[in-house]
Amino acid sequence: MTDLFPRAGRLKIGYRRAQVEEFFTAAREAYEDTEGDTMVALDIRRASFDLKRGGYATQSVDAALDRIEQAFATRQRDSFVRTRGQEAWLADLAERAQVLYPRLRRPRGERFARPAGLSAGYDAGAVDDVLDRLTSFFDRGEPMNAEDLRSLTFSRKPRWAAYDERVVDAYLARAVDILLGVA
Repeated sequence: MTDLFPRAGRLKIGYRRAQVEEFFTAAREAYEDTEGDTMVALDIRRASFDLKRGGYATQSVDAALDRIEQAFATRQRDSFVRTRGQEAWLADLAERAQVLYPRLRRPRGERFARPAGLSAGYDAGAVDDVLDRLTSFFDRGEPMNAEDLRSLTFSRKPRWAAYDERVVDAYLARAVDILLGVA
């Protein structure tokens, strides 16, 4: 059997190959099933794989995930527009974007919960900067796209200067979903 992606190397950490192969097989089957919505773009965004020495190179897998996420988002949008129209699609996007607004309106430093216990988390100031950009996109139409959020990395800070990573990741996944719908 040939590898789907380049390997990280015998001594380097990569994504567990069996998990990646299983996910991409399921994604292909879901995409080819034009009648069902067994998988949507947000499912692709939420995919995660265990790390293992000699696994698939993470950068290659992540790039492929971005491409298929875009393909699923485009298919979802096209199907919606075909059955309900462009105005209905834009209204649906606006409704989904409204779910993001409450956090955007919170004061800097208070937009997400702090990590539990003594855990570190994402740098709250850097996350707030991204949310300010997202606010500018929604309110003033300033440029922003899904790749701007996909490519983010945040440094880790101690609990008192950080946000809980899981909550931020889930929020940004929703924002990416909205941005993909606009593209």
